[in-house]
Amino acid sequence: MHLLIMRHGEAGWHSLDQERTLTETGRHQVANCAAQIAASPWRPVQIWSSPYVRARQTAAIVSEILNCPVEEKPFITPEDDPGTCLNALLENQHTPLMLVSHMPLVGSLSTLLVDGHRRGIPFMTAQAAVLDMPVVGPGCADLKTQFLP
Repeated sequence: MHLLIMRHGEAGWHSLDQERTLTETGRHQVANCAAQIAASPWRPVQIWSSPYVRARQTAAIVSEILNCPVEEKPFITPEDDPGTCLNALLENQHTPLMLVSHMPLVGSLSTLLVDGHRRGIPFMTAQAAVLDMPVVGPGCADLKTQFLP
């Protein structure tokens, strides 16, 4: 399975966390990263998005550029347990799959899949990482590449 994990684009701070929206810079970051993914061999066939506004906006931009559907998942918000997402990945049939979420979840999930622990690596806004997992499980993924805004 190939999994692309992406952090949402830059968002403003003018509202409640769940309602924060992308800035103009954030929209450009996301479009730039999506264009790089479009030119790569890892174009997703499905996008999972956090229900938070900035993640939904990020997923919509990526979806438009890559022409793939988006499905909201309630278990990929900032403070969710990466183990819950791991369980959902075990049942997933889509590959490559893209997950659009937030720090600290994107960092802790990536670290869990690559290194087998949950300390968390940093992600810039609109950054995406491609993981290759012959088997979905802790420590089973290899980091193949990253896309920066």
